[in-house]
Amino acid sequence: MIHERIKKRLKKSRPMTSITLRVPADVVDDLKAMAPALGFSGYQPLIRAYVSEGMRRDEKKLYFTSARRMAEALKARGIDPALVDAALVEAEQAKPVGA
Repeated sequence: MIHERIKKRLKKSRPMTSITLRVPADVVDDLKAMAPALGFSGYQPLIRAYVSEGMRRDEKKLYFTSARRMAEALKARGIDPALVDAALVEAEQAKPVGA
């Protein structure tokens, strides 16, 4: 089962938005030099790739834990979503055993 977050990211027609990001000039120069060597058409696609890579790593830690997968499975089997969410929050806030 593909998670909804991933399904949204796979769509090619996602709307884009412009942002302003202050980055040191030497970093931008390095990105511009690295982009073609890494197969990117420019430094902005390279920055997007870096952002996406970091997001995937952090999303995995935040949203794709075994506890979260179990919570989604319980909801899919008809367990009250509010009850499952409350238990998940409680479990995530609990101190590790032996701590």
